[in-house]
Amino acid sequence: MINSFPRNQLFTAVTCLDKPGTEIARIRKETLEAHLAHIEKTYEDILVAGPIFSPDGNSVRGSLLIYKTADRKVAQAMLEADPYYKAAIWQDISYNVFYGAAGDAVGGLAYKK
Repeated sequence: MINSFPRNQLFTAVTCLDKPGTEIARIRKETLEAHLAHIEKTYEDILVAGPIFSPDGNSVRGSLLIYKTADRKVAQAMLEADPYYKAAIWQDISYNVFYGAAGDAVGGLAYKK
């Protein structure tokens, strides 16, 4: 159980789904190093981030980033600085305000504390 999860805080969950095709997969691979360098510079603003895989787990089909802000404009600015965004690999990007209410990552039932 993680005890350092920020309680009573709203975040912005950003789901980014890749455009279809092998060309996008190639661009994603070529841009990975720059993307990870960007994440290393900005990780303190990120609650969690990582790739979204296909149902069989064999290929990446997008990215999920949960930013430590409830302000969409702030989250959007952070995303737009990402090399993946600049490489235009995503066909669909959705922003949703998120609250971690339950589970190991939030230390159990956060809504009861």
